This record gives sequence, C-alpha cells and structure tokens, in this order.
Amino acid sequence: MTNHKQERAQTIWNTYVNGYSKLLCTPVEQFDDSLDEGIKKIISSVLKQAVNELQKGTTLGAVIMCEDMLELCEELEKL
Repeated sequence: MTNHKQERAQTIWNTYVNGYSKLLCTPVEQFDDSLDEGIKKIISSVLKQAVNELQKGTTLGAVIMCEDMLELCEELEKL
C-alpha cells in the first residue's frame, strides 16, 4: 500500500475511533483494541458495499461521484 493510501486508511480508522469515543463518552486511550482487526474488516466491508450499491446499473469500473457517496451517507444516517 502506498504511503498516501495508508494515510487515507488511517484517517478513516481515526474517524471511526474518535466517533466511537464520543458516542461512549470514553477517552480513546481506554479502548480495548482486541477487536480492532474484526472492526477494520467490518468497516472495509461497509465501504465496499457502498461502492457496490453506487455502481449498480453502471458499467464495471464506472467512476463514482463524491456527491453520490455523500448523499448515500446522509441516507444511511437517516435510517
């Protein structure tokens, strides 16, 4: 993985950890990291499914617009 891609992945992970920390009102430092690998796989699966949903009805390798991804995120938040 290139350094740039690794930085992006780390940013996504940090966003998850920080959001979970706020939700639980628990400092990040107190998290049990024993489930990290499983959680990372779940986040990865969710992102892949989002891409799959946005690609439905398009040609393989179609470009996904950022606006479409953000709209999907907004709909997810409404569920």
